[in-house]
Amino acid sequence: MNTAEKVPEITEEAVLKKTENVDCLKEKVQGYNWNNGLNYEEILKTYLHTGFQATNFGLAVNEINKMLECRNRPITNQKYDDKEDPFITPKTNCTIFLGYTSNIVSSGLRETILFLVKNKLVDCIVTTAGGVEEDFIKCLASTFLGDFHLEGKKLRQQGINRIGNLLVPNDNYCKFEDWVTPILNEMVLEQKENGVLWTPSKMIQRLGEKINNEESIYYWASKNQIPVFSPALTDGSLGDMMFFHSFKNPGLIVDILSDLRRLNLMAIKASNTGVIIVGGGLIKHHICNANLMRNGADYAVYLNTSSECDGSDSGARPDEAVSWGKIKPEATPVKLYAEATLVFPLLVAETFAKYHFNRNKSE
Repeated sequence: MNTAEKVPEITEEAVLKKTENVDCLKEKVQGYNWNNGLNYEEILKTYLHTGFQATNFGLAVNEINKMLECRNRPITNQKYDDKEDPFITPKTNCTIFLGYTSNIVSSGLRETILFLVKNKLVDCIVTTAGGVEEDFIKCLASTFLGDFHLEGKKLRQQGINRIGNLLVPNDNYCKFEDWVTPILNEMVLEQKENGVLWTPSKMIQRLGEKINNEESIYYWASKNQIPVFSPALTDGSLGDMMFFHSFKNPGLIVDILSDLRRLNLMAIKASNTGVIIVGGGLIKHHICNANLMRNGADYAVYLNTSSECDGSDSGARPDEAVSWGKIKPEATPVKLYAEATLVFPLLVAETFAKYHFNRNKSE
């Protein structure tokens, strides 16, 4: 007896719905062919067509390379030449703003930032207080690897501070106080006797000069005249040192408004701008808001692990910045959802490093 029944028409239409001609079916998913042997450069090239965050990595590479191509062209906007503050005058056709949080400098990514600054591959930095002081502290003493699960109570008893799975002995901050206090004394004296108006960027420039250590990011920033902005400079160990110093030698004034003017004018007067933001929060908003003053950045790459579900600035996708006028509507910004220590060195390798070393070969 034949009991076969016809598939219900509604089910057949639901499961076997025909694909219509659509524009989105363009790029074929294709990973690395391991029969070609071990070739890291070729592996990274296939990320663009791998899917998920690998594809976003490939798009971020393309976006940064667009910044560098634009940077390499003659400056199209020559009308700005700030005699009082040469930092504001565009040095390239694409002014690149780099932002990063303090944990980036605490980690081994410090050396990647150092490469960018030493070789003048970025034009402006925005970071947190920790992103400043951790660089100087590492010139004075080492940070060590630990474990995420080390007990805080025991570490406190031992005088050890934990940053994720990194360990910083409290003695490091004592050495930092010994180093920075005489410099703060000099600043107070110059303020009182010569009327020097200290801003966070001018303080960081002075500290970079004083450290006189080629392993320091801010030594090279000072040497290469790359301004470093930190609008919350008191929110860290450096703020602690200034707090203690205010009892020993009161009177130091730090003007954040002058730095805001300086940063915003850098964006306004730039021919084109690119933003690369590693992390979120204050550093992300400060750079984006500066680019609002010019009706948006031309290029943008975000790298962080935050989502937009809570309405936070850290988690906001680039399209939200477009709505505010912080990124141009015609731009092709990328948000890469990834932990920075895993991917930022690879991102730099595929962009800035290739640009730098190829440029050196041709010279």
